[in-house]
Amino acid sequence: MQNMLVISALGEDRPGIVDALSGIIANSGCSILDSRMTVLGGEFAVIQLVSGKWNQLAKLESLLGNAGSELNLEIFWKRTAAPRSSGDLLPYAVDVVAMDHPGIVHKLAHFFSERQINIRDLQTSRYAAAHTGTPMFSVHMTLDVPASTQISVLREEFLDFCDQLNLDSMFEPVKG
Repeated sequence: MQNMLVISALGEDRPGIVDALSGIIANSGCSILDSRMTVLGGEFAVIQLVSGKWNQLAKLESLLGNAGSELNLEIFWKRTAAPRSSGDLLPYAVDVVAMDHPGIVHKLAHFFSERQINIRDLQTSRYAAAHTGTPMFSVHMTLDVPASTQISVLREEFLDFCDQLNLDSMFEPVKG
């Protein structure tokens, strides 16, 4: 059984944060399995899945306790288990682009929640459209669709939903 820890950290962005955090993980003997790091506004944000032997994770937890104040970061961690088998779930990708306006993510999340479809990953960005400078918003999601779902019906409902909201969208299986 693999021992795992989820770590999240948030703090003012500056050079060296990734070096310091990855160094703490490496020095404890643990490995980073999965990681997302970004700068939002002026804040650095990270979430990582780390694995190691139970004693290595215990060492890492003690190191993280001091690292927050030393690195001027809010650091949180939690032990976790390996993900459950997704044999009855089909991975699908959704991409949506629209003129930016409030509520896009909520409406999309509500659509899938009503159908008992889990959003495994969600990324958004805002940018200016070429030539016009119109504020645009894009969403990329990876979904876990139950294998019992009739995909053609779900796709049609989703595309109709997006048409009603004036959202350009794609709904397709994850490849590879």
